[in-house]
Amino acid sequence: MTRVPTDFAALADQQLAGGTLTTDQALSILRSSDADLLDLVAAGGRLRRAHFGNLVKVNYLVNLKSGLCQEDCGYCSQRIGSEAPILKYSWLKPDQALDQASQGIRGGASRVCLVASGRGPSDRDVDRVGDIVGKIKADHPEVEICACLGLLKEGQADALHHAGVDAYNHNINTAESRYADICSTHTYEDRVETIDAAKHSGMSACSGLIVGMGEGDEELVEAIFALRDLDSDSIPVNFLMPFEGTPLGQDWNLTPQRAMRVLALARFACPDREVRMAGGREMHLRTLQPMALHLANSLFLGDYLTSQGQAAEDDLAMIADGGWQIVGQVPAEAPEESRLTHPVIRGRGAGTTAAANA
Repeated sequence: MTRVPTDFAALADQQLAGGTLTTDQALSILRSSDADLLDLVAAGGRLRRAHFGNLVKVNYLVNLKSGLCQEDCGYCSQRIGSEAPILKYSWLKPDQALDQASQGIRGGASRVCLVASGRGPSDRDVDRVGDIVGKIKADHPEVEICACLGLLKEGQADALHHAGVDAYNHNINTAESRYADICSTHTYEDRVETIDAAKHSGMSACSGLIVGMGEGDEELVEAIFALRDLDSDSIPVNFLMPFEGTPLGQDWNLTPQRAMRVLALARFACPDREVRMAGGREMHLRTLQPMALHLANSLFLGDYLTSQGQAAEDDLAMIADGGWQIVGQVPAEAPEESRLTHPVIRGRGAGTTAAANA
C-alpha cells in the first residue's frame, strides 16, 4: 500500500478552526507510516489540549452482573456458549456495589460505570440499579454515574435518568456494514435506538467501538464517523482482548502503532469529545500508553469486566509522571496537606470488576 505523506499540523489547524474531517483525511491517518507517528501524535495532542488542557478523566467499572448472557456477540467472554473461564454471578447487593464504587472514587475516579450483562434490563432491574445509584450518590454526591445495561425498552431511559444516572453507555462496537458478522441476536439499529433513547431522556451518550475484530480501514472510518454523527459525548476506544472460547479468540490484528493511529483518528474526527483509551490498552498499546494520553483524555482505572487491567497505582503514576492532572483533584501547586492521596488498589482477579468488550 502506498502511504501518502500528510501535513498533520495543517490538519490540526483545520480542525481547530472548526473543520470536519473527510474520509480521505481519515484514511490518511490510519495509513500513515510509523516514521510519521510522532508528528501525528503531536498534532492530535494540540486538539486534545485545546479542548481538555492537561486533564485526564478517570473512570471506574463496577460489574453488577457477570456472564449468563443470551446474546452471541463474537468478541465477548460473557456471550451465550462462551467457554471463557470467567466468573458468573447474578446481581451484586447495593452495599457490595457501593463498596466497589468507593474504592475507585478514592483512587481518583470522577465517573463510576455500572455494568450488567444481558440483552437488556427488566423494569425490576432498572429499579435495582436506581437503588444502587442512590447509595453511591448519597456517599459521593459529586461523582458521575454511567449505566451500561444493554438494550433499553420504552420508559427505561427516563427512569434511569430520574434515578440519578448521568450517562448511558451502549457501544456500536463496529461499522453498521459489518455488524451482522459480529452479532446475530440483535442489530446495529437496535443499538442506535438505545443511544437515541438515552440522549432524549437527558442522559449523556457514551458510545464507542472495539478495534481489532478484522475490520478494514474504511470500516473503521465508517464506525468513527457514525459515532461523530450520533453525537456521542464520550467515545471509549476498546482494543479486542481475544478471549479463548469465543469466536474471535485467535484474532491478534493490532500493533501498538496501529492502536495509536486509531486513537488519533478518534481525536481528529471528534476533537471536542472525550476519547477514552479503554479495554485492551495494556495488551495492545503496551509501553505506548503514556504517549496515548496525548490523544486520549480519559481512561478506566484498574480492572475490566472479566479481565484484569493494569494495577491502579501504575495508572495513577503514569498520569502523574506525564504531568497530567486528574479531573476533580487538587492541583499539584496546592499545599501538601490539601492534596488528595491515592490508596493502593490492587487488581482483584479476572471477573471481579466491571469489560471493556461490553
